[in-house]
Amino acid sequence: MTISELLEKLTALHIEVQADVPASRVTTFRTGGNIALLVTVRNEEEWMTALTLSQGMERKIIGNGSNLLVSDRGYHGVVIHPAKDNVEIRVEGNRVYAFAGAMLSKTAVAAAEAGLTGLEFAHGIPGSVGGAVYMNAGAYGGTMDGVLEKSIFWKDGRRHELALADHRYGYRESVYKENPDMIVMGAVFALKEGKKEEIWNTMRELSGKRKASQPLEFPSAGSVFKRPAGHFAGKLIQDAGLKGTRIGGAEVSPKHAGFIVNVGGATSTDVYRLIRHVQERVMAEFEVMLEREVELLGDFSEGE
Repeated sequence: MTISELLEKLTALHIEVQADVPASRVTTFRTGGNIALLVTVRNEEEWMTALTLSQGMERKIIGNGSNLLVSDRGYHGVVIHPAKDNVEIRVEGNRVYAFAGAMLSKTAVAAAEAGLTGLEFAHGIPGSVGGAVYMNAGAYGGTMDGVLEKSIFWKDGRRHELALADHRYGYRESVYKENPDMIVMGAVFALKEGKKEEIWNTMRELSGKRKASQPLEFPSAGSVFKRPAGHFAGKLIQDAGLKGTRIGGAEVSPKHAGFIVNVGGATSTDVYRLIRHVQERVMAEFEVMLEREVELLGDFSEGE
């Protein structure tokens, strides 16, 4: 199937679809060239329809785009992502079901409003439930594998459920990362009853810590690098004297060296070059190779 044929089919089915969409609209770096076709799904049924129709085509499934750098040359395939607004978050007893597109912050708020504790750590993570399940996202000592009961995924044209034990979770690793044909559509969190006031206080406290220590005022993708064994990426970058280093509009944040931020007018090439520069300097200084946590989409040739 061609891009234009898929556009026609999805439009006829009243599924939101757009051609030639700037990647800056769907990534938190706010950079990148055009995506050939962007499909926005609002429920599990639309997920399955879009995934089935696009089988065999070049495609990428994304969440909130908070861990993604799209090439300035764009992406010539299909990007499918879940809608963020007016999506289902359902509380039943001590369990919370959330559609893959639900923002973690809104999911944590729904849990807090129901007096359920466990998701406080996720309140400030700028990602979606699907992306968080995919990469075992975490912060302030909490991770998805500590609260997830099961996830719902699409594979081979069918809906499946996956128990926590089968996620093969590690640090920013999961069975989903190993098997791109498994697409997260939703998740169920098993939480505990708590005191609302304490839950809200914890979320406010963690929010304050984030604002004080992270450059939330600029577009970024959060922590750019995974934590290397025995080290902290931000500390290594800081000790290499790289805080404030700029290439074009991309900068190693002076506030938190683990972040690369778009201080204005940055291109994906600027960000990519700065990532490579940081890796090379840290390797030269400390013989530690920093591994990217941020994923690349599109053509990032060595010449960039």
